[in-house]
Amino acid sequence: MIPILDFRFWILDFVRARSMSIRYEKQEEAEPGEEGGENAETTVAVPRVTPYYTYALLACIISVSLFQLAIGWEKWADIAAFDRDHFRKGENGRILTGAGLHLSPIQILLNAYALYSFGRLVELLTNRAHLPLIFLLSAVGGNILSIIFMPQGGSAGASGGIVGLLGYLVIYSFRRRQFLAPAFIKNLLINTGIMIVFGLALYQVIDNFGHLGGFLTGAAYALILVPGDPYRDPREAGGIASLAGLVAFGIFAATSIFSILLITGVVG
Repeated sequence: MIPILDFRFWILDFVRARSMSIRYEKQEEAEPGEEGGENAETTVAVPRVTPYYTYALLACIISVSLFQLAIGWEKWADIAAFDRDHFRKGENGRILTGAGLHLSPIQILLNAYALYSFGRLVELLTNRAHLPLIFLLSAVGGNILSIIFMPQGGSAGASGGIVGLLGYLVIYSFRRRQFLAPAFIKNLLINTGIMIVFGLALYQVIDNFGHLGGFLTGAAYALILVPGDPYRDPREAGGIASLAGLVAFGIFAATSIFSILLITGVVG
């Protein structure tokens, strides 16, 4: 039995793509003082983006959970969850397999909902290649901080990576605040507050250091990569970023397959 559950609670999904307004400042050729003159503000429609990486990450964690459901949710927790003692003994893969393993149907449902909510926003507001990178790095960062401050016990769940997406969006909204509707920023802060309140109230069953590590990792990623220059579109990314995102997703997909092989006893 794992005493510390990396559990993600209900996320308020106030934010909808249609409620956001993205504004770009641009200079027109018309004379100053005329309509559409210098520094005129143009409101552009937010493009519809299919969140492919969000769906792909959801497919990974749901696939693992279906095998857990068939075999027994807690029966195989000790095999692939992020158990600190096993990790220190050399089972380093647990730092990733633990992010795809869940301990109850309600946990996977809530984590899946949160991943869908935040993941599609990341893919809408920035280049989609960043999503699997943020998720993977935040899952690892959360587990690293957790093992430093909570060296005993174990945890399981994708919420370290998911909270990393929230941390990224919070910093994104600060750096690009002139382009976002105030309601969008407000609701991100509400979600952050909800996470803190639940974490403090249920500290005995929530891996708060895993959440904090994930949040800080996602925030640090945004500080480095979200442009502050209003004339740079954050949805643009080069070939290296696109490749890195694909590699990050490939790592998590391979980890999910390995987790299935572990819990089904194909590998041991």
